[in-house]
Amino acid sequence: MHIIKLPAIDSTNSYLKELITKQTVENFTVVVAENQTNGRGQRGANWEVESGKNLTFSVLIKDVLLNFEEVFNLNVVVAVSLFQAFTNLKIPNLSIKWANDILADKKKICGILIENQFKSNSEILSVIGIGINVNQENFSNLPQASSLKKISGQEWHKEEVLLNFLNQFQNNINLYKNEGATYFWEVYQENLFKKNVPMAFENSSSDKFMGIIKQVLPNGLLQIELEDESLQLFDIKEIKMLY
Repeated sequence: MHIIKLPAIDSTNSYLKELITKQTVENFTVVVAENQTNGRGQRGANWEVESGKNLTFSVLIKDVLLNFEEVFNLNVVVAVSLFQAFTNLKIPNLSIKWANDILADKKKICGILIENQFKSNSEILSVIGIGINVNQENFSNLPQASSLKKISGQEWHKEEVLLNFLNQFQNNINLYKNEGATYFWEVYQENLFKKNVPMAFENSSSDKFMGIIKQVLPNGLLQIELEDESLQLFDIKEIKMLY
């Protein structure tokens, strides 16, 4: 594992993707930025953090995914690895919010953005961007966000949090390569936020409706049981949870 530490960068994902175009980069290369000025999340949202208080980093993964059908498996492995790493740190009341946010006490403490590159030789390179709210306490404009410090009541060494995850993730990648995705999907589904609980949703047309999350399919689509007991599938850009 090779770790590159930077004082400030616009986006660790962008930095790592550019590095790949210039030179051969070894598997499990990690880029960590003390301050990230243009971090991105799901739906194209910015990931805003207070400088020096949180973890923003990206990891290069290659020689893991064999075909397009396996792409969402990596989301699941990353989410489960973060869930397990936070469990190791004794962060309480954890859950995984579809597609791959990590919540504690129903508030977001970690987000993931995975960008895949499909090479002409069938190789799949994945750049995994992760933002963890570690010691930030002010979330005045983000009512659904929190941090390890706010949840646990203690200050954290960011290096400890980072290495805890990286070790867990590396072990899990090896397990995935040797035994497949079944175990990770079981953990993911078992800890899925609001699974089997009636809740409100909003679709891309801003229409609100009630439904029950039943499962996430291997292609990453969310299966929801509607009020008429029919089952409908949604992509990440088609629906928003209201909670």
